[in-house]
Amino acid sequence: MHRFLRSIGFGQYEKKREIEALLSQLERIGSRRRIQVDADENLCEIRAEVAPGMGVVIVGETDAEGVFRREYYYPYLTSRDISSKAECSIQRHTEKETYAGLLDEYRVGISLIFYLENGFEYRERKLDRLPRRVESVNLTGLAMEGKILLPLHKTRKQIEMARVATKDRNTLLEAAKNGDEDAMETLTIEDIDMYSQISRRVMKEDVYSIVDSCFMPCGIECDQYSVIGEITHIEEKLNQVTDELVYDMTLDCNDMVFHIGVAARDLMGEPKVGRRFKGQIWMQGRAKFVEE
Repeated sequence: MHRFLRSIGFGQYEKKREIEALLSQLERIGSRRRIQVDADENLCEIRAEVAPGMGVVIVGETDAEGVFRREYYYPYLTSRDISSKAECSIQRHTEKETYAGLLDEYRVGISLIFYLENGFEYRERKLDRLPRRVESVNLTGLAMEGKILLPLHKTRKQIEMARVATKDRNTLLEAAKNGDEDAMETLTIEDIDMYSQISRRVMKEDVYSIVDSCFMPCGIECDQYSVIGEITHIEEKLNQVTDELVYDMTLDCNDMVFHIGVAARDLMGEPKVGRRFKGQIWMQGRAKFVEE
């Protein structure tokens, strides 16, 4: 089974035959789209929504008799919030007709890799020879489990100073990428000072009172990350098939906004706006393409 099916309320399905029965049920209720790749091959996508903006995508091929043959599936969560307008490139995975996106995002300090949630649209545009340049990306993440952390107390002045410092650092990172040696030197000195400051504070303080938010790769799969972010909005979604409650939380992490989906039973603590979420996520993204 797909590990992150439980993130959207399918945690009770564990055995292979149970998953097969579930997918067959979703195939009957989902909406279908099909494109003809060539004379002998087609690509069919079934999108079964189990709650607003949340569900399972099943991809396969329709045979000559009109029978759908499933190849793979994945759970999804969509978002209306634009997470990034940074330069984005898309590449196909080696194993199957799925795609990964790569964002050159300064705010998280790394090249952010995500699973392209609307890969069918990308393939369709490719066949129709339409523009595939990405204008913006709406990011979402699915978590199998998570914890709620208490917020850090900050004054209005501290929040404003942090916002200005983040903006200045992003400017320096952009300049350093373009070869500015002064910017590289400034960033190096800042990192040394930060390391020294953290080393002193960690002797007397808890690490989560020092680390306000974080966004870092986790494990060996390139689209999974460990995140800590402030919760800015919470929406409760009920899986219509299992009646399981799923939290759709909007996070502000490293000055970047994205949504997180996690089953209520897998979340430790009570989520509230202002508190923080900590967990490992599988990052997805819906790309908006530039129109002609």
